[in-house]
Amino acid sequence: MMPQRVRLQHEAAVQHPTSIIGCQVRRDPPDSTERYTRWINQLTSDQLLTQVFTSHGPTVIMPTWFCSRAWFSHVGPFDEGGRGVPEDLLFFYEHLRKGGGVFRVDHKLLLYRYHLYATTHSVLEMTIWIHRVHFLEERVLPRWKSFTIWNAGKQGRRLYRSLTAASRRKVVAFCDVDENKIRKGVYCHEDSQERPKPKVPILHFQAAKSPFVICVKLDLTGGEFEDNLKSLHLQEGQDFVHFS
Repeated sequence: MMPQRVRLQHEAAVQHPTSIIGCQVRRDPPDSTERYTRWINQLTSDQLLTQVFTSHGPTVIMPTWFCSRAWFSHVGPFDEGGRGVPEDLLFFYEHLRKGGGVFRVDHKLLLYRYHLYATTHSVLEMTIWIHRVHFLEERVLPRWKSFTIWNAGKQGRRLYRSLTAASRRKVVAFCDVDENKIRKGVYCHEDSQERPKPKVPILHFQAAKSPFVICVKLDLTGGEFEDNLKSLHLQEGQDFVHFS
């Protein structure tokens, strides 16, 4: 922890009494989880709230959290269910449900060490996935009459299958850039008990309609995906949310 951390985060907490206050981090080793570290440090103030649905988890990481005792008590205690419980994610979601904000002090005030025996590795990906899908259905999908899943591949189809039947009925299309997937024309939900089985069109992203739930990971395509998204001139949080 850097010596000025408490002072700077306390000053921010006074100004934002119902927010979780985080900070930027310095990673150790420096080259570990580079993409995740960039995400931690470079999110805009708006994205601290719009990107809460991604697989990265809380938009300010728990080791950096700072808030008043009063706000902590208002949100409620951590889930002490033990090993395998994503207590930071659950607390963060409850904080947002109760109207809490997220603020980051833009100084690297914490040395964030990576090691193979960190407790976070004990949490199953499926456990986190279930909570994330539920939170997406709770916070975003009720606002949309219909939506498109951006990614006709594995992650997009997995999200579709994980949704409730009511949410699946809102999915009007998948979209992608992969010509092989687009040529297939439709995705058929073979595991569905409905008859006939639901079939969802697969479109090129330029032919698809917003809003989008995006199941494409950021910062992995040399900027190609980000450029495609930017070309549509959409507003994050309103016209699309990132889920992967």
